[in-house]
Amino acid sequence: MEQIYFDHSATTPLDPRVVEAMLPCYRANFGNPSSLHWAGQQAKQTIDEGRRQVADLFHASPDEITFTASGTEGDNMALSGVATQYKPQDCHIITSSFEHPAILETCKHLEKLGCAISYLPVTSEGIVNPESLKQTLRPNTRLVSVMAANNVVGTLQPITELAKITKAHGALFHTDAVQAVGKIPLHMDAMPVDMLSLSGHKLHGPKGIGALYIRQGVKIEPLVHGGGQERGLRSATENVAAIAGLGKAAEIAGTEMNEEASRLVRLRDRIIVTITEKIPNAYLIGHRYKRLPGHICLGFAGQEGEAIHLMLALNEEGIAISTGSACSSHNAGQPSYILMAMGMDSVRARGSLRITLGRFNTDSEVDTFLEVLPRLVESLHPVTSRSFALTA
Repeated sequence: MEQIYFDHSATTPLDPRVVEAMLPCYRANFGNPSSLHWAGQQAKQTIDEGRRQVADLFHASPDEITFTASGTEGDNMALSGVATQYKPQDCHIITSSFEHPAILETCKHLEKLGCAISYLPVTSEGIVNPESLKQTLRPNTRLVSVMAANNVVGTLQPITELAKITKAHGALFHTDAVQAVGKIPLHMDAMPVDMLSLSGHKLHGPKGIGALYIRQGVKIEPLVHGGGQERGLRSATENVAAIAGLGKAAEIAGTEMNEEASRLVRLRDRIIVTITEKIPNAYLIGHRYKRLPGHICLGFAGQEGEAIHLMLALNEEGIAISTGSACSSHNAGQPSYILMAMGMDSVRARGSLRITLGRFNTDSEVDTFLEVLPRLVESLHPVTSRSFALTA
């Protein structure tokens, strides 16, 4: 049976070129980068090269890149690193109501410490309105954090506009760009973003490695204390092999992004158009065009309760997709807080399918999916009389 992987927002397969870049670090290039002898300096050179490659992807400077163990750690470092510089009663942070748990759970923690947190609403298409940010800013607003692209519905946020509003107010702006990095251009020389989080395994790099871009002049407190690695911001012996892999993944993304995005948009749009034609009760969730190149989030009116069964049925056919965020799989069957933030009721918020394409997906795989999905939807419980609206 053919196996088709359409869950790239959960994780991506390693690019073979990334594997090749990592292998020497498991063989001859084994030194501790903090050691002064030849083995340590060889490892340090590998880290320096990886840092340069990641910086080049953002049009940034290498000394603005701090390596982390994950996008989650980068999010925590950005928020806590700013908040701990102030007395809790003098620290107001703004984020959106449908951020990744790495942001929302950190905000909950900071609230317990006494910080004030405001949560911006999103539109029914999953977009933050810049006017709502203007109205929420306070004299003691220290940080605004809004994700570049949503992990469940794939919508793109007006990051540049939100960052400009934030900077004009005198606050710092952070974006969780884990889903966006390597898929859309994010150039720090043109965007007034102060901090940006990323994760290697979302752009065909290895798991267990991420990075936090911190603009020159921005000061934050470290999250991890110890021997002073990563300019004292993230102490721990560096994961040299993973850094080499992330660097290579960033280099590949910078070279191939435009061509890859164009191909994924074509495949994405073919799926959207064909499914909404073949399946009358299918509807697209999120903005039709302001979305990641390979990201599709679908609902099936009257059959929302069958979403998990549909996902499992697709899995039996060898097709891997998701009913939402992989980070929330332990809450499967519960209403999605992201979809409810977009105005859906608890019934509709239970029933989305997330189809996310990547570098190695083919037209033939899309053909198979478009043949299998309508058949499986038809086999589910009949549609109720509840009304629905198509989005084409």
